[in-house]
Amino acid sequence: MGGWRMLLLSRAILMGGVSLLATGLANVTPAAAQASVEEDNSNIIIVTAQNRAENVQDVPIAMDVVGQEKIAQAGFSNASDLGKISPSVQINEDQGQVKISVRGVGTTSSDEAQDTSVVANVDGEYINRPNAFSVALFDLERVEVLRGPQGTLYGRNSTGGAVNFITRKPGKEFGLNATASYGNYNAIRLDAGVDLPIGEMAGARIAGFYDDRDGYVKHPAGGGFFVFPAYDAGRSDDNQSYGGRLSLRFDPTDALSVNLAGEYAERHFRPAIFAAGDLNAPGNGPTGPGCNAAGFETVAPDYGLTLCVPSNTNLLSQIDRSEYDAPFYGLGSGLDQKTWALRGRVAYEFGPEATLTYIGGYRDFKQGDPSGNEYLTLPVVYRSYQFQDDAKTQSHELRLNGTIGGVIYQVGGFYFKEKLARESGFLLPSFIFGLAPTDPATFLSYFRRLVDSESASAFGQVEVPITESLTAVGGLRYTHNKRSALYLNASPFGNGPPDFALLGAGSDRKDFADLAYVQTLDLGSKESKVTWLAGLNWKPDPTTLVYAKATTGFKGGGFDSVGTYKPETNTAYELGIKKNFGDRGQHQFNLSGFYYDYKDLQVSVLLDTTVGNQIFNAGKATIWGVEAEAAIELSENDRFNASFNYLNSQYDELFAQFNVVCVGCGLNGIGDLDPIAPGVQQPSFAGNTTPFSPKFIITMAYEHVFDLGEAGKVTARADTLFKSSYFTDFYNYRDGKQRAFTQSGASLEYKPDNGKFSVTAFVRNIENKRPLTYGSFVSAGPDDIFNWQFGAPRTYGIRVGVDF
Repeated sequence: MGGWRMLLLSRAILMGGVSLLATGLANVTPAAAQASVEEDNSNIIIVTAQNRAENVQDVPIAMDVVGQEKIAQAGFSNASDLGKISPSVQINEDQGQVKISVRGVGTTSSDEAQDTSVVANVDGEYINRPNAFSVALFDLERVEVLRGPQGTLYGRNSTGGAVNFITRKPGKEFGLNATASYGNYNAIRLDAGVDLPIGEMAGARIAGFYDDRDGYVKHPAGGGFFVFPAYDAGRSDDNQSYGGRLSLRFDPTDALSVNLAGEYAERHFRPAIFAAGDLNAPGNGPTGPGCNAAGFETVAPDYGLTLCVPSNTNLLSQIDRSEYDAPFYGLGSGLDQKTWALRGRVAYEFGPEATLTYIGGYRDFKQGDPSGNEYLTLPVVYRSYQFQDDAKTQSHELRLNGTIGGVIYQVGGFYFKEKLARESGFLLPSFIFGLAPTDPATFLSYFRRLVDSESASAFGQVEVPITESLTAVGGLRYTHNKRSALYLNASPFGNGPPDFALLGAGSDRKDFADLAYVQTLDLGSKESKVTWLAGLNWKPDPTTLVYAKATTGFKGGGFDSVGTYKPETNTAYELGIKKNFGDRGQHQFNLSGFYYDYKDLQVSVLLDTTVGNQIFNAGKATIWGVEAEAAIELSENDRFNASFNYLNSQYDELFAQFNVVCVGCGLNGIGDLDPIAPGVQQPSFAGNTTPFSPKFIITMAYEHVFDLGEAGKVTARADTLFKSSYFTDFYNYRDGKQRAFTQSGASLEYKPDNGKFSVTAFVRNIENKRPLTYGSFVSAGPDDIFNWQFGAPRTYGIRVGVDF
């Protein structure tokens, strides 16, 4: 009954909002002008979300579109900043791995055999790995965030939506643009690009960037006791990155266009070190009898053990999110990432009836140090070594689209291939295993992952006019995925004496041929799936679009060291309206409501460090919500924007396992609550909220232009964002909950009358709120830890730019 009451309440709120907005717009729009609206081209935003150029208000997809100017104003520099330009996006960041959630749908794991739930493309190049995703974004023309499954046109792994990054292309005239900014944390950002025409049929663009800043998190000096070396005070969550791109454009005929690009980028950074609540520290966890510490509850009592979970602990409240202790081994070395890519787009227009387009991309990503000098520190005494993390990907799409007899169609095929190679290990001091404190450290677990993935699909979509104002839309996509892997899991302990090739053998890279206890897994999975789209678009007048649709999406299945898991699927129903008002179409109001039937959700749990993360198909989830957004031009010099999102997202069925604190024993996880009853009695988390799913997101922004005549203009902007509380994982523990917060920003920009340069002063996150971007309880080996990471603090600075 509570869900229905909230649904009725939300409908009432939205209907009231529509009425109020309509009344307000009637006041700002002359009655005579409403009778015949002619859109001003300056109010039209062109997007390519449906693989053709369209006015965003004519696209039956709920989406956020951000152009060059807004990207700069938001301070967008990498994937971690997506939430700054699209409030509907939730960022989950785990030590440099950026994962995206949209409308309660996302991936919280970066496992080798698991894909993303929100697809990311750069100029049509499909990017599958979160770490590669965080390096490759600069010199952007616009960003399109598509909400809801896009299974027909974007294929697998778009169950939550799609994010399209469109880079700037070579212009037909000479042009130069550059920006430089300096801010707190010694933040320096430089961007530049130059357009070079080559005759009348070709052009080139050379663009590059440099980004450098101090870390957002301080750590006091520590160590210097027992086996732990002393380390100086320092910072984490810093960044230094740079890169360049050469883009070429050829237009040898009116029908043929060719765009090519090659880019290279590097990133050197120390990811934010986990803030930690050590549940084994005095006063933090149970010592017996029973789960005798505040916030713990007993699970699986039939085992005769004291198994506790930290469902209501309150350790997060004790953390200073800007300064906290590093693990005993200090700050770690940081990470080095390098990526290069080649992309191409070739299109030939036979006429309005048909255009043939090929889009292809190759990418090579490298991270890790074979010599063993690259590692991260983890609470409390772990070091995580990355000897190799290489990914080679290629994607190809061939598409034919056009209009025949009023029917808009597109058909095509897509192919993606990825080769992934990783080698890593978790290192602990050897005294934990009974060796002398002076002995070299021990790899508790040592992994190699070699994964090959392929995906091929064929798709088609048609838009058929039924009447002059009503159009039917239908689409199908067939996808076949295939994945194979060789997993090697090594441990110093097995059915025999300890393996001293790992135990007390130090942090050097190991040869698996020298290791005694190696689990070798030859793994594979494959599946085929048909996704579809059916909808109606109604345009009662040129400024109104009403759409209704049902769509499906799926994310491929896979495997871990324990077993296989199935694909997850989403069937979505959506009803929306996009409306322009005003004599020039200068006002906009968009409204959408959606309902998701989500099945076999993939959730990740770390229960055993010797085998890595395990993936479970969660069962079912129901997700529904409403979204409204408005853009109003109050006067020639005043603009107001607002949005309201409501989301209800919870598991209807979810069976997984508990990470536990076992008092007096070494058990880390429990998946069967009753060892006596036949079968497996898995813990149920039905009714819990899906991760990173705030119920309410509300934004407002106001902009005023002070016209200084021939001296130029000054633009003042202010914005604010409200997000209600959310959880960071499916357990919904108190210490994994981010409370409601607001973040506001302001800027003041001067431009001369010719608009050739600008000077801007800005401040972001005035409240200095640092929301959770990661939070999880981990029980692994001897440790029981709650880990957290946080968003960016308040930043401010000056930016200057030139554009001519």
